[in-house]
Amino acid sequence: MSKTFDVIVAGVGGMGSAACYQLAKRGVRVLGLEKFEIGHAMGSSHGLTRILRLAYFEGEAYVPLVQRARELWIETGKLTGEPLFFEVGALDIAHEGSGIVEKALEASQAHGLEHELLDRDAIEARYPFTLDRNHIGLYQPQSGFVASERAILAHTALALHHGAEIHGCEAMLGWEPTAGGGVRVTTDQGSYEAGRLVLSPGAWIGDLVPALKPSTEVVLQTLGWFAPARPSLFDLSHFPVFTLEADEGHFYGFPLWQHPGFKLGSPHYGGEPYDPDTPSRVPSPRHREQLRACLAKHIPGANGDLLGLKACMYTMTPDEHFIIDTLPGHEQVIVASPCSGHGYKFASAIGEALAELATMGSSRFDLSMFGLKRFS
Repeated sequence: MSKTFDVIVAGVGGMGSAACYQLAKRGVRVLGLEKFEIGHAMGSSHGLTRILRLAYFEGEAYVPLVQRARELWIETGKLTGEPLFFEVGALDIAHEGSGIVEKALEASQAHGLEHELLDRDAIEARYPFTLDRNHIGLYQPQSGFVASERAILAHTALALHHGAEIHGCEAMLGWEPTAGGGVRVTTDQGSYEAGRLVLSPGAWIGDLVPALKPSTEVVLQTLGWFAPARPSLFDLSHFPVFTLEADEGHFYGFPLWQHPGFKLGSPHYGGEPYDPDTPSRVPSPRHREQLRACLAKHIPGANGDLLGLKACMYTMTPDEHFIIDTLPGHEQVIVASPCSGHGYKFASAIGEALAELATMGSSRFDLSMFGLKRFS
């Protein structure tokens, strides 16, 4: 007979691990299933760090969600004894008139966020950038970064502490509704039943919900670490996380942390179509060239020897907003993927929202912009 749970979470990555913790601490009998090991590097959450920006140029509707996520990252770090959120500030840099800084400024003003608008000269005087004449920036002192790999392990540890059952290295093969209004999940090692199913498998969402394949695209991104000429310029206490919109692409980067190299991410809009079942993750040569071009022109002090490259997957929707919704015709199934390359910072709060959806049928957050109806 199948072992029975209240909720099964398929995919124990950024959002899935947070959902397992939030469900377990509510006393829910939860099973988390992960096809790779917990904390693996085959998805979208590895590479040590992820940016957390409060003034969100992607849409000010995200701001309440990221504010709650920040609170939860801090709270979870205290519970585990290892900080997960590092408040180093965030700087969005873009060409004046592109809308990026302007939208972030609107979000700051609408939500009363602390911020500082900077021109090119002010940015270059403060940080080791070499910018275009019409570059401007918005600095957000309460922003920073999340220790992404550490956070998945922290959420998993807390979930186990509260009684969750977590299975690593067990691939989900499929699911089907049961006569009682629940679900039966089949894996490569057995089958399980539950009243609710949360699907958070990242790039594999199209395998579990084929109807979503036309609305999702998996692309490859590249992260690089480079030896800075003067590491003190990029020290955690002096240098913020940043996004940079330039002629070479839209990049993002971090201060030095847990690695001797300066971390720079390849252009957000420069992804290459990718099959997530490819057995290895090989960084793109084109992205490597783009990273070098960005460093040479805009951050020359970090344009040293290459120390490392990692490939990472983004799973994108056409409008680049998330999918968080119940599945039409199967209200016992909640879909929480994809995140379109900017979702990790929200994972702690989305885990809370998923627990609310699975236990109460609704969330305190307005999730309407993430609904499936927009693809109809």
